[in-house]
Amino acid sequence: MLLKNLREEIDATLARDPAARSRLEVVLCYPGFHALVWHRLAHWLWRRGWLLAGRFVSHLGRVLTGIEIHPGARVGRRVFIDHGMGVVVGETAEVGDDVTLYQGVTLGGTSLTRGAKRHPTIGNGVIVSSGAQVLGPFRVGDGARIGAQAVVLSEVPDGATMVGIPARPVARRSAPTQPEPAFQPYAVCGDIPDPVARALNGLLDEVTKLRARMAEFEQESERHRPARDPAAGEQPPLRLVAASVGNGTDED
Repeated sequence: MLLKNLREEIDATLARDPAARSRLEVVLCYPGFHALVWHRLAHWLWRRGWLLAGRFVSHLGRVLTGIEIHPGARVGRRVFIDHGMGVVVGETAEVGDDVTLYQGVTLGGTSLTRGAKRHPTIGNGVIVSSGAQVLGPFRVGDGARIGAQAVVLSEVPDGATMVGIPARPVARRSAPTQPEPAFQPYAVCGDIPDPVARALNGLLDEVTKLRARMAEFEQESERHRPARDPAAGEQPPLRLVAASVGNGTDED
């Protein structure tokens, strides 16, 4: 069973990383794969009550790969940790199948209560992009996408795309009519709108509407303005008349 899981993880790496050229390259050169191998061993020891041994094996994996996965965490099948440096997975975290984690991701806890659920549960097929922080004992739904540097503090619906600090949903993906591509770089496949650009576009739309409204008012004002009598001549501007009166230039 262990060998089958390792084979699946190698194949998952080949499918999701176009830079991987062979299974041997994955086995020898991919720290994400190495971290999963160390974690499988550490978790096996942890579940059998050898807590210190499990913790020490986990520590060795962290030293060698730069990826810290607590031996108590549950990690599913075909998980791909790309690059991986700085990834932290806490003790009560649960990672589903076919999950992709990029460098700098934290699946962290927000409680000091021992024995309680403190870390998130990541559903199947989730992509967590670089630098994202998922903090708390909630669930990230199946197929969700977490954008780079996002800070997720509450439950994420299935298929949602989360960006920002704190993270908010900017898109909701329906069931795809065609199979999704295996390689989805950093959770960005052209379906994540830029929230700043969206806000600016909204402001530009408002400005355009206000300009059109002002043009309508000016046209209405021109239609209701009384016509000037050519015989009466041009009347001096009001401010010039006021100035001449103030200077005492009017004659009695």
